[in-house]
This record gives sequence, structure tokens and C-alpha cells, in this order.
Amino acid sequence: MERPLDVTSCEREPIRTPGAIQPHGVLLAVEPDQLVVRQAAGEPGWMGAAAAGLPLGRHLEEWSAPLAALVRQFQASGAPGGFQGSLSGAGCPIDVMVHRGRGGVLLIELEPGDPDRAGAAECLAAVEEATGAFERAHDNEELLRQAAVLFRRITGFDRVMVYRFLEDSSGQVVAEDRAEELHSFLDHRFPASDIPSQARDLYVRNTVRVIPDVAYRPLPLEQAPGEPDEGPLDMSDCVLRSVSPIHLQYLENMGVAASASISIVAGDVLWGLIACHHMTPRRLPYEVGAMCRVLARVLSRQIGAQADAAIHRQRIRLRAMEDELLARLAREDGFEEGLERHGAAFTQLASADGMAICRGGRIDIHGVCPAPHQVQAVRDWLLAEEMVQPFATESLPERFPKASEFVATGAGLLSIVVNRPDGMVILWFRGEQLQVVKWGGNPHQAKTVDAASGQLTPRASFELWQETVRGRARSWSRAEIETAGRLCARLVELRQGKQLSILNAQLRSMVQDKEKLLAEQVNLLVQKDLLLREVNHRVQNSLQLVSSFLSLQMRGSQEPHVLAQLEEARRRLHAVALVHRRLYQTDQVQSVEMGRYLDELRHDLVSSFGPEWAEQLQVRSDTISIPTDQAVSLGLIVTELVVNSAKYAYQGQAGPITVQLRELAGRAIVLTVADRGVGEAAPTGTGFGLRMVQALCAQWQGSIDQQDNRPGRRVVITVQAAA
Repeated sequence: MERPLDVTSCEREPIRTPGAIQPHGVLLAVEPDQLVVRQAAGEPGWMGAAAAGLPLGRHLEEWSAPLAALVRQFQASGAPGGFQGSLSGAGCPIDVMVHRGRGGVLLIELEPGDPDRAGAAECLAAVEEATGAFERAHDNEELLRQAAVLFRRITGFDRVMVYRFLEDSSGQVVAEDRAEELHSFLDHRFPASDIPSQARDLYVRNTVRVIPDVAYRPLPLEQAPGEPDEGPLDMSDCVLRSVSPIHLQYLENMGVAASASISIVAGDVLWGLIACHHMTPRRLPYEVGAMCRVLARVLSRQIGAQADAAIHRQRIRLRAMEDELLARLAREDGFEEGLERHGAAFTQLASADGMAICRGGRIDIHGVCPAPHQVQAVRDWLLAEEMVQPFATESLPERFPKASEFVATGAGLLSIVVNRPDGMVILWFRGEQLQVVKWGGNPHQAKTVDAASGQLTPRASFELWQETVRGRARSWSRAEIETAGRLCARLVELRQGKQLSILNAQLRSMVQDKEKLLAEQVNLLVQKDLLLREVNHRVQNSLQLVSSFLSLQMRGSQEPHVLAQLEEARRRLHAVALVHRRLYQTDQVQSVEMGRYLDELRHDLVSSFGPEWAEQLQVRSDTISIPTDQAVSLGLIVTELVVNSAKYAYQGQAGPITVQLRELAGRAIVLTVADRGVGEAAPTGTGFGLRMVQALCAQWQGSIDQQDNRPGRRVVITVQAAA
């Protein structure tokens, strides 16, 4: 009888401190100062008569002076540990590895080397050949297939598998090379319990692990007489460390007599293993293991490069599709209507089966999607849960149980929230994709506990066991998720731009109405002044209305760059409105006195910037009366230059800005805007503000001169006063 396994017992197994070694070598735990052997394990007869017996309690020099010299050399080098060289043995070289253990103890491992070992040139040639094959692989599948072939050629094992860990810690054989008489494990999965997490940690730490004979008899560690018991010896870095009996039984059940595992580590994460099986006992000489270790690192980097190249190609393709689609959407008159017209293209962009656009209570569906009321439920759940944007899952029922009702059309979901207050959400759906998973044996019976002995026993069968996985769709790639996130930001910007365009159209319409009214009143000479004042009064109200529209739009937007654009539009509007307010309040409607006008303009700018600017923004002006349209131009120029100085000279903080207007001989007007800040206070680049200042100056045949104010910047604009 067997009973279910408590899987936590696998995690508690002392695989780091087994207290024994594999019998093909010798392990010495040595005190670092006097090199006295405190613990030892192994049968050193193969080393020769001089090393007969374990040197427990003895100085290492007494047992082997050449070995002691290698250890002293290692201590002097400060190296972390590893292969230190070879000594002469009885018929074969003795490979020496030294590591620093816990508490400073030196762990010395001795293994018989290959008497016919390959030379350095031969090893380098093999590594060079394998590296070249990896680099020539045109895709990841070809790369892993080449890896299986080359590692089998180097190790000589009967079967070599490239084993990749999946997101749920289970593993899958993604490439294989084997002897013809062996059955294949290609594409088979193995449950996470086959390799517990503490074993995976050791695979990261020790990248080459060899079991020359699965049926070996462990040799226990022996303590030197009189040495205090300091607890189990940590053998995490030891290649001779004895293996878990469960793992040995697991290999025997597979019919394996010898195994080797080479770790594929990406960064600090265990990507997978090169798993080598042999049907008879087989050793892996040090130089072969070293080649495998180097090639595993090359393979890891090449796997990363292949993955990066694939996602880079997908990113370029998706970015091109995205740019083209948004360009077409920008040419549409209405934002929401444009989205609906291009729904099929948006569906194709995400490689989805269907797409739904939700706004308010309206739902527009394109392609194959769940029913409208089901889409509405998904939208409401996303808004209520405030999911991180963009949200993506290939198994929606696991997150939203109601999705199990429409899994055929909505097992996978990718979503973005374009406008939360309006409930505007875009949803991409993928239908269920049934997946048949091949397991190497029943994954639900990975290990059991024998009722009689209480010992853990691994499963005995590795026959193909197939499982159909339901409720899942194709996974969304990293590039597709990134595209959705970028698309969300660009759609928000485009939507706000469309709304701003509507306001600008209204403003243009109002300005056109004003010009029409003015043209109609010109012929009424007798009532000219009265009618002009009436028109200006109406324009003042219209401009105030537009200003209110802009303020409402600012309160409704959360985008910093949109708020900045609306604020600049509002300031320009105030400069125009101020002229008209002055005209309406005086009897003279054909000209404006610039001294009073600039004082009021300064007051408006201080109100906009904040009270800290009251002492910093100074205006000085001669008594100059100029025509209304020229006053509007100068007011817009002053507004633009002052805002530019505040933004770039002082990065938005309060600082001295001086505005001066003088009239020279010959009716020349000189406007100067100067600051004492850092950076460029003068308009630069090709923005709207710069183009407006240049156009207004050109309208009055003026010139712009930018000067160094030492410190800061001075902008001098000279125009002729209009008649």
C-alpha cells in the first residue's frame, strides 16, 4: 500500500549535508592554519601506497606533501575555489579541487583523472566548434537542437536532453539527442516536484553535477579522534557530495545507470538543464566537465540573444503597424467614430480574435468576442479592481470566475483604460486554445510514501501520460503588452488633441464672426464709434466664453503636457481680451495707451503665475498710443516672452523679469524683455510660440535681436508704430 506524499518532506531533506560522498573519490575537511585533517571520507587506495588510509587527525604534509603544496598555493592566491591541478597517482592522474567551507574549513576533493585526457588544444577546438554552431543557429529551436547534439558528442552519454523550466516550475524537454534504441522524451513535461526548489538552488551554485554510478554505496564522513562535533558538514560546493536516495531511485526507475547535469543559468536564474543519461556506469572527466561548463554559459548567452532578437523583430513590426494606424485615426474627424471604423485594424494589431470598445453604456464589437453583456461585466470588473495598465492574462477565468461562461471566445484578455471617468476601455479577446500536454509519467503521482517503511519513493513509470488543458488562450507576448501600454498613452493624447481642435475651431469661428460684424459696421460712419464699442463688447464676452471652455477642459484633463498647452492658450487669449476690455471702457476705440495696457497685462500674468511674482515681474513704458491691432500683437509677444523666461530661465520658480517699452525718434518702438536666470530665456526651436512671435514681428516689419544679459537673456524687438 502507498499513501500520498507530504511534498514538504522533499524540501526538508538534508541534501546539502548528507554526511557521505560518492565512492569514486576522496573528501578531506582540513583546518586551514596547520592543515590538520578533521573529517574525511573515501577509499584512497587508488591513489597509491603513499596515500594508503585516510589521514584523520594528521597534518596534510605527512600524508601527501605535493597535495599540501597545492593547498598552500591555493590559500595564497585568494581564489574562491575550484580545480587546482593534478598529482601523480597509481596509474592515473589525481585531480585536486579545493573550496572554502563554512567556518573557514578547507574542503579538498580528490578524483581519479583520465589517463588519456584530451590536451588543451583539443579541448579548445571542441569548444570553438560548438560555439560556432551555436552562433550559426538561425532560431531558438535550431540552437537547442544543436546543443543536444554537441553536448552528447562531448560527453559520450547515451541520451542528452535540453530541459527547460516553465513558469510553474515544471520542466519540459525542448531538445534531445539519443541512441537509436532508447525511447524519446522530447516535448515531455515533468512536474516541479521532480526537482525540488532546494535542488534547483544547488544547480545554480554547482553548474556541473555528475553521478558516475547510480547504484553506488555511499561512503560516510569520519571524524578525527578528539575533534569536537560542530554539526553536519555543509557540502554544497562538493562535487563528490552524495545524492538523495530518492533521486537515485528515480534514475533507476528510468533505467539510468549514470547521469550528469549541466546548468543553464541566465543571470542568477536557472533557465534549464543539459540532462545527460547513460545506461551503464560512466564517469565525466574534469576537462570534459569544464568544457560543458563553458559551453553552457555560451549557450545561455545565445538563448538570451535569440530571445532578444525575436522580440526586437516583433517590436519593430508592431510599432510600424501602430504608427500607421494612429496616423489614419488622426485624420478622422471624430475620435470615437474613428476608433469604430478602424476596429478591425486594432484587432489585428494585438493578434486578437476580437476587440470591444466600451464607452459609457455603449459597446462596439469587432471580430469574435463574448456577448455584449459579458463584455460589459468584464469592463466593470476591470474598473472596479483598478488593474495595473495594461492588464493581460491568458487565463481570464482564473482571475474573473464569471469568464468561465464565455471561455470559448474570451479565455485570454488584454485591456487598456483610455478614460476612467467616461468608462472608456478597449478590450482584446482570445478564445480558448485546447492544449494537449505530454507528461513523462502521471504528474499527480510524482512521489509516494511506502506505508510499510515510511520512505519516500519516486514514481516507477515514465510512460507517456497526456493531459488536456482547458480554459487557456495563447499567451500575450511581451511586445504585444508593451504595444498596448504605448497605444493607451497615444490614444489619450490623440483624444485630448481632438477635443482641443474642436475648441480651436470654435475660437476661429468666433473670430470670423467678429471680423464679419466689424466689416458690416464700417459703412455706418455716423455710428462707427458706438458700433465698434458694441462689437468689442461682444468679442469680450466671446473671449471670456472661450476662456471658460479652456478652464473647464483643464479641470477635466490629467495629462501634464495637455494642461501646459491649455494654459498657454488661455494666457494668449487673456492678452487679446485685455485690449478689448480697454477699448470697451474708454471712448477711444481706435488706439490703445500702452503704458496702462502693459500694467494690466502684468497684473494678469502675476495672477496666473502666483503672488511670488508680484515683486519679480516689472514693467516700464513710455506714454505711447498705438493702433488696436498692433497693441494686440505686442501684447501677445510680451506674454509669450515672459512665459518663456519663467519656464526656461527659472524653471517655473519666481525670478526677476523686466519688460520695457520705449519710443524712439521716427516712431520706432523698442520692446525689451530681459531676465537674470540661467539657460535660454529666448524662444528656441520650432514650437508654436516661436512661430507666433516671428509672425507677429514680420507682420509689422519688425526685427528680433537676442542678447546675452550676463547672466540671463535679453530679447529686443523693434517695430515701427502704425499710423
